[in-house]
Amino acid sequence: MSLLTPDAKTHTDPGAAASGAVIPDQSRAERTTSHEVADFPVPSGREEEWRFTPVDRLSALLSDEPTDDHAATFDVSSLGSLVGEPLAPGQAPRGTAFTPADRAAVVGSANTPEALHVQIPVEQEIADPLRIDVHGNGAGRRSNAHHVIEAGRHSKALVILDHTGSADHVGNLEAIVGEGAHLTVVSLQRWDDDANHLGQHDALVGRDATYRHIVVTLGGGIVRVNTNVRYDGPGGDATLLGVYFADAGQHLEHRSFVDHNAPTCTSLVTYKGALQGETAHTVWVGDVLIRAEAEGIETYELNRNLVLTDGARADSVPNLEIETGEIAGAGHASSTGRFDDEQLFYLMARGIPEIEARRLVVRGFFADVVGKIGVPEVVETVMQAIEVELAQAGE
Repeated sequence: MSLLTPDAKTHTDPGAAASGAVIPDQSRAERTTSHEVADFPVPSGREEEWRFTPVDRLSALLSDEPTDDHAATFDVSSLGSLVGEPLAPGQAPRGTAFTPADRAAVVGSANTPEALHVQIPVEQEIADPLRIDVHGNGAGRRSNAHHVIEAGRHSKALVILDHTGSADHVGNLEAIVGEGAHLTVVSLQRWDDDANHLGQHDALVGRDATYRHIVVTLGGGIVRVNTNVRYDGPGGDATLLGVYFADAGQHLEHRSFVDHNAPTCTSLVTYKGALQGETAHTVWVGDVLIRAEAEGIETYELNRNLVLTDGARADSVPNLEIETGEIAGAGHASSTGRFDDEQLFYLMARGIPEIEARRLVVRGFFADVVGKIGVPEVVETVMQAIEVELAQAGE
């Protein structure tokens, strides 16, 4: 087990001295972003953005290969008339919110000639969840996908992106949240154990708009999801929630980047994960950049990890970069630990068997972030999966 803090050279911004915020010496904004595959060499694993990832097991996903048309099945039947004409690379609004930020994202984008385009009409509220179901049809088969979700001004919708089966999948998503719109995107990773999944999800949040991104990762051999947010005007609000549970041999990695580039916007990032089994590995890296023009913003990011057995490892790296002192508030917290012995003792002293007591502690650990999800069918899926994981641990 390890708990990592930023190991780059750091300094404290004068404007953030009151809160003691620590920021990296190199700006997060300096990372390469490009639609050109040639701008991203195949990573070696020594790069900052790849240092935790087992890149030696991802050669197929990092190569510039086209999609196998039969590698995955996409069911978008629930979208009905909301599906527009597919978008080619460079065809607006594709690329409005999304620019590849690593090798996987750029090869996935370049090899997806037609992106799904979901259009939520202006001032329309969609009552039922919209689903994009992705089912992998075989281990090692290469699947690329790009989804564009465009939420019109003052619209409201919930989109669930559900991944099952097995494949080598690169999945990009961009959300364009119009002025005053409310958009929730849920990404479920429920892959089989032999699946690998790399994804980048970008959002552009409009003036006074609300965006919620929820990522739930429960399956897959290697899963790495990058979630990025920037703003298209003042008053935008972004909430990024994550839940993950890693078993033996799994590598589950989540990265978030909130780019506060507009005034009076808010962001809240909350990720919680549990680990059990030999070589189970989770990674969370949370970057927040508050630019000089982003006065009056408020942001907070939190990551908690619960290690249930020996041999599991959780890496947690929060980074906060502040370029202005005129903010409402900014902070972060990160922790990795084992069961609370006092909680176990309290429960067991009241006649609760140890296995059931441990289950209650884990349920309590996830309760607050799961409660924030607010989507009943997703909450039910998460809690059922946690129960399955805990039952396996008991066995």
